[in-house]
Amino acid sequence: MAGIGGRPSVFPTLLYTDAKAAIRQLTEAFGFTELSVYETEDGTVMHAELVQGQGAVMLGSKGRGGLFDTAMRGAGPAGVYVVVDDVDSHHQRAVAHGAEILMPPTDQDYGSRDYMARDVEGNVWSFGTYAPEIGG
Repeated sequence: MAGIGGRPSVFPTLLYTDAKAAIRQLTEAFGFTELSVYETEDGTVMHAELVQGQGAVMLGSKGRGGLFDTAMRGAGPAGVYVVVDDVDSHHQRAVAHGAEILMPPTDQDYGSRDYMARDVEGNVWSFGTYAPEIGG
């Protein structure tokens, strides 16, 4: 990304009841790559970072305590948009791994091709070709 030395400056951050299942779905169905996963001795995911292209998402387990967990208590699902090069093959991968598809690949009026899916805990993920330039 221009002007930031290759490091994203915005990270969607999500908490999951079953963070391990979320990591499994995000990597297997949606093509994310694990950058790091930090767990407690009992296997609770304290913090994880997953990357997709030039972006990343942070996630962890609900109910682990701490200020962020408390602040997020009762928060509803989130929506995250991820840029991918080949929407149709990305969609096929998600379908093959049983992801709930909300909208199949669709050409948008603004020039993007997108599809939409719901993750294992209700967050809505949109994958598409729309990638605005950010000045640097």
